[in-house]
Amino acid sequence: MALTLNDVEKIAKLSRLRLTDGEQVQTLQELNNIFTMVEKMQTVNTDGIEPMAHPHEVALRLREDKVTESDHAAEYQTAAPEVRNRLYIVPQVIEE
Repeated sequence: MALTLNDVEKIAKLSRLRLTDGEQVQTLQELNNIFTMVEKMQTVNTDGIEPMAHPHEVALRLREDKVTESDHAAEYQTAAPEVRNRLYIVPQVIEE
């Protein structure tokens, strides 16, 4: 899948970026290089390969699960205009 300069212009507009002509050409080349690499990676046979959670062999550092902080919710919520059942009540902003 190769992109065109029009695609880069659309992406820049959606991203709210102003790119010069030179930057657009450079971005086009870099994005097309990425797509080429992804296409090559998709041709690799991965049958029988287990998915990995992490690329390195790592052990989880487990710690004792104990409370180290006190509950400050009431203190933090004193500045809120409205609180109900420990929840911040905010005005509806999306009409149904």
